[in-house]
Amino acid sequence: MRNTFISLLGGAALVALASGCAGPEQKLGRGLSNSLEIVRLGELRRSVEQANLFDAPNTGYATGLIRGIDRTLARTGLGLWEIVTFPIPNHAKSYGPIATSYISPTPVYPASYTPNWLGGDTTMETDVALSMSGGDVAPFVPGSRFHIFDD
Repeated sequence: MRNTFISLLGGAALVALASGCAGPEQKLGRGLSNSLEIVRLGELRRSVEQANLFDAPNTGYATGLIRGIDRTLARTGLGLWEIVTFPIPNHAKSYGPIATSYISPTPVYPASYTPNWLGGDTTMETDVALSMSGGDVAPFVPGSRFHIFDD
């Protein structure tokens, strides 16, 4: 039992090392992002919103909820599949996304929501290194905002 496990682990490591970096990294990252859909619930929120906008409002919540649950489970399952099979190419020696006719490769959001950096911190802004962002000097002190370009 132990020898079989070590052999399988060694084989998986060999396949991962021999397959290169860019393809498996993208496939693993896409799989991790998609597998967390059951926590993020972007497909569910988008489906309910789209059903209310484009279908009848009295049936939009029910059909949107059912469609959203279906798409959430499909994206989560697809993500888990890509995590498990990330060192192995999909088809035609490619690491590209699969099932793109049903699910987009990138996570979706409702049209009424625009994603942003986590926390909205000025550390992730592009002009912080130039000292031109005008961020908070001491955000815990009221009135400490430093304004550069305000009139």
